[in-house]
Amino acid sequence: MRAFKTAQPHKIPNVYHFVFGLQPQTEPFHLMHYLCLASCLEVNAPERIVLHLRHEPWGELWDLIRPQIEIAPIPESDLALALAYNDDYDKRFGYAHISDFVRLRVLHEHGGIYADMDTLFVARPPAEFFDQSCVMGREAIDASAPSPPEGSLCNAYIMAEPRSAFIELWMERMPNAFDGSWSNHSTFLPYRLAREFPRLIRVEPESRFFAFDWSREGIGGLFERDCALPYDAVSLHLWAHLWWDLERRDFSDFSHAHLTPLYVARAATTYARLARPFLPPLLASSAASV
Repeated sequence: MRAFKTAQPHKIPNVYHFVFGLQPQTEPFHLMHYLCLASCLEVNAPERIVLHLRHEPWGELWDLIRPQIEIAPIPESDLALALAYNDDYDKRFGYAHISDFVRLRVLHEHGGIYADMDTLFVARPPAEFFDQSCVMGREAIDASAPSPPEGSLCNAYIMAEPRSAFIELWMERMPNAFDGSWSNHSTFLPYRLAREFPRLIRVEPESRFFAFDWSREGIGGLFERDCALPYDAVSLHLWAHLWWDLERRDFSDFSHAHLTPLYVARAATTYARLARPFLPPLLASSAASV
């Protein structure tokens, strides 16, 4: 009798992890966040989507997608990090810094794909990525940051096997690298580690996960113009922290208030075109009738 080989499981499980709700949720679940999860479900066909949170979202869009999402409360120990800040302005972003630590702990324990909630998924990662120990992508470097290295690996999209050696090294070194800034511990440190231990990680070009960078030009390419995607693009990071608030206009004139069902249904922009298929049918029909 002929013996058939059993397919070997991939190192990285097709499980997507998100971190959300570290602050109280004072507004209904936003359309951008819904479209992130909806595109993940449709494009990636994941085994599971796990939302790691402290405060659960609420609202019509959350009720719509909640049955397809697994909730994992963030342990109190993750929230009790002793992070030192030089000024009160940096301290305002403590919730985001906690998320930087939580995502690594989750990936180290469980493996899978971590993505920020301001992501839109456009294609599945190549199959060979799931046989790597860790995969990250380059991002445009902020030359104005203190002591920037030659490159930066963005932590808004990370693929890792459970107990990844690269993630473990990063976790060990991150507390000492934390200086209250946005980048030193979260994007500059993994770049330095990748240079020091190149066999532990696969590094992809910006086009793979971050085709439109965080500059005014890049954000405009997402929300103000309709641009072609690179052939190898898997996801788009939206850099929402730079344009979300109505009061912040240094990177874009776009804000969360502009990202409505009507915008997604009608706008001739990169994001609207790519997000349109994931609009809930009721919202899509309502926008079409306006």
